[in-house]
Amino acid sequence: MTGTSRVDGLRSWDSDWSGLRIVVTGIGKTGFSIADTLAELGAQLVVVAASDDEAARQAADTLKIVGVQQVLLGEQSSQKLPLVAGQQAELVVTSPGLPPSHPLLSEAAALGIPIWGDVELAWRVQQRKGRKSADWITITGTNGKTTTTTMVAEMLRAAGLRAIAAGNIGTPILDAVRDPEGFDVLAVELSSFQLHWTESVSAVSSVCLNLAEDHVDWHGSLADYAADKAKVYQHTQKACVYNAEQLETEKMVEEADVVEGCRAVGFTTGMPAISMVGVVEGLLVDRAFIAERKDSAAELAQLSDIGDLVPRHLVANAAAAAALVRAYGVPPTAVRAGLQNYDNGAHRIQAVAQQDGVLWVNDSKATNPHAAAASLAAFNPVVWIAGGDSKGVSYQELVAQHAARLKAVILIGRDVQELRTALARHAPNVPVIEARAGQTGEVQQSSSTTIQQAEPALRTLEGPAVMYRAVQAAAGVAADGDTVLLAPAAASIDQFSSYAQRGEAFIAAVRGLLEGQAKKRESGTEGQ
Repeated sequence: MTGTSRVDGLRSWDSDWSGLRIVVTGIGKTGFSIADTLAELGAQLVVVAASDDEAARQAADTLKIVGVQQVLLGEQSSQKLPLVAGQQAELVVTSPGLPPSHPLLSEAAALGIPIWGDVELAWRVQQRKGRKSADWITITGTNGKTTTTTMVAEMLRAAGLRAIAAGNIGTPILDAVRDPEGFDVLAVELSSFQLHWTESVSAVSSVCLNLAEDHVDWHGSLADYAADKAKVYQHTQKACVYNAEQLETEKMVEEADVVEGCRAVGFTTGMPAISMVGVVEGLLVDRAFIAERKDSAAELAQLSDIGDLVPRHLVANAAAAAALVRAYGVPPTAVRAGLQNYDNGAHRIQAVAQQDGVLWVNDSKATNPHAAAASLAAFNPVVWIAGGDSKGVSYQELVAQHAARLKAVILIGRDVQELRTALARHAPNVPVIEARAGQTGEVQQSSSTTIQQAEPALRTLEGPAVMYRAVQAAAGVAADGDTVLLAPAAASIDQFSSYAQRGEAFIAAVRGLLEGQAKKRESGTEGQ
């Protein structure tokens, strides 16, 4: 049996993994779970990772204890495909962040060595004698994945099922499938990176929530990115759920190779047609999974069950989640209970404070233009704090669409040229406080409107200092009726460790500002 055919035959935990020569890339949470799983299965492993910090070294020591033969740390070690036990590897299992163009993966592909991701491995090893395999409900999309996945898990639990949100959402999928007690259903969030390396997954129901330009630097083109997103529908058993307000997702379903009898079910924030879940007069309703769907609809929940602040994109997420679980057989009462139990969490359309008529909103999780557009659409007028690592996307459409609601823009981030250009073209009269300083350290603006704000350059400051300056600048222009919105439309890694750190910095800066203003009022010094 050749190496490749042997790998193809690995379809369960009970397959013969012993002695299989495997290279694992990455030693973070996902890479560690991959290596730990394969070591338990008896494979021969070499783990490679570019990181060589204390956390990586500790993880390496632990992996060696559980049976990993070799761990190679450091940038140089991660660039070339290593031998395993003196021979060529038979399989590479990669962490999702590594692009196909990476030298190690390119070398493996050129040699014809199969490459899997953690999701593909998890799907194969979850089949195990003596225990029931969990059903999967899979969720992807440019935005809204985590929200929808969390809603799905809450609805499943409300129906009395043992369920967990896993995958890209935080709990590694391999940890979920190896849970000693097991699960009835897994709500699996899938990134485009994970889907790229997936081929066998057969979910009960699946969805691509939306599609917009993102991660072009990783995939190489928008077409390739879309093709990987579309893989979520492959082999779906009961329902491919699509966004009725975005034809691209419906086309994905039409072209998908699915299990015979699988249905196409739409979701919408408007009135649903037959075979859709949608909204009627503030109610989330089902016209897909009831016998009388031709002339009636079943009430699932009130939009107010989701929360006090329910922008349109959150309604869309709820409708998608409802369609996914209704396909699985969850009753309407559990849909409603799940939405009531759902916690939107931090950094996603999070109202931080409201004072003097100004609403401060944290949407640090809006890491691309599509997510930022959803936030901007919910408020008017807006003092917009934006910028960061753009990941190679364009901001022209975003700014053109929302220019009318912008009162001012505060740019953060090290490289804001694309955003600055889009603002100059589509919002030339909107004041822009740039992350750039002149010789005197004064902030420069792109319009004639004067904002008295002599601050140092935002871009030259890191972390909390960046956000402190941005919040101070926003306070200088915001007035009664305005919303100050942090929706960066960019990744955070240029100045912060994560979008969470960026959001926490915003919250701290806003609270510090408002506390300072309150003290001035108390002392009677405000305005002096």
